[in-house]
Amino acid sequence: MPTYLDDQVSQNSGSFGSPLTPVDGAPLLFGTLGLITSGAGPNLRVQFEATVTISAIVSVASSVIIQIVRGLGGPGVGTTVYTAIHTLPLLGVGVLSTEVITIAGSDFLPPNPGFLTYQAFVSVTGIALATRVGPESFHALAASD
Repeated sequence: MPTYLDDQVSQNSGSFGSPLTPVDGAPLLFGTLGLITSGAGPNLRVQFEATVTISAIVSVASSVIIQIVRGLGGPGVGTTVYTAIHTLPLLGVGVLSTEVITIAGSDFLPPNPGFLTYQAFVSVTGIALATRVGPESFHALAASD
């Protein structure tokens, strides 16, 4: 039977219409949380879910990339433990597309210094600019045997 150690939520926006932040090819932070893992048994694991909503006029093949990073500083600085790529639909010239993207994953047997920090990032490829329109949320739960 697992022991639940900590459970945290980083809720950047709970509804459509916020934050209205531009996003491009550079990873942009949309959630940070910390989990207390002291007292964990030998099989520590962290389960996470994230939701981000993107609006864009898509005229070429384009993707939204969501990365979950253990540690601070972002992809390439912390340890990227999960990467999801969501292809945006081509709806036609001048047609606005809005996509709610939700991911779920886990970090199995991470190092255990007693406290773990996770960050969620979003970026786009193929188009110059998209907009984060909300909702946005990042949730993680630490458990062990």
